[in-house]
Amino acid sequence: MDAVHGLSRRSLPEAGALSASKSDIALSALQERLGYHFKSRDLLVEALTHASVLAGNAKNQRSYERLEFLGDRVLGLIVAERLSTDFPDEGEDGLAPRLNALVNRGACARAARRADLGPALRLSPSEAGQGGREKEQILADACESVIAGLYLDGGFAAARDFVLRFWGDEFSAVKELPRDAKTVLQEWAAAKKRVLTYELMERTGPEHAPRFVVEARVEGRSPARGEGGSKREAERAAASAFLREAGVDG
Repeated sequence: MDAVHGLSRRSLPEAGALSASKSDIALSALQERLGYHFKSRDLLVEALTHASVLAGNAKNQRSYERLEFLGDRVLGLIVAERLSTDFPDEGEDGLAPRLNALVNRGACARAARRADLGPALRLSPSEAGQGGREKEQILADACESVIAGLYLDGGFAAARDFVLRFWGDEFSAVKELPRDAKTVLQEWAAAKKRVLTYELMERTGPEHAPRFVVEARVEGRSPARGEGGSKREAERAAASAFLREAGVDG
């Protein structure tokens, strides 16, 4: 597994907001909360390392970006498996909206908070000082990278245990079929006889882990932005943000 993925045997410096001793304590405490102890400490460290820590360091050191890419796919498989079990009579039309509601930045960030990942994150002093341990995007990305770390270190079962434990409330919330935010916003805009558009504002990140920023615009109203790993995900996030700001119930 290590040779194939090239992910789990890379040592990283103990730089950043946490000292070496505090980092060790934070890692130990996190593993207790997870109920899983990593065989590869380096893999766990990588899963918790924000890119800000690596500025100016050697090129063979990595942040959690590659693990985040893998974790997103592992999470999607685990959620799809669970939904297939929970809703055996549902077709794709019933499963896909639930999957979208469970595999997104908000759900990942909430799971990260339940697991209390924040104290163990490795951030630069600047990022830590700006509240990085509570930022939704950082928590969501780190959550996916930890899922990948669990998958590589302990197999699919270890990753599944994490998701089923820390997504518990999320699975309960999709017993009723959720409505897609883009659909709700489209219906609202149509009822108001106003034009709804989405505009790509920014694309960042490497090819294997891009980040998109999209703005939802409705005539006569302030626009709202959303981010995601695909344009579609960013559009859903923008639609959700617009609905929240407009006080529209889904």
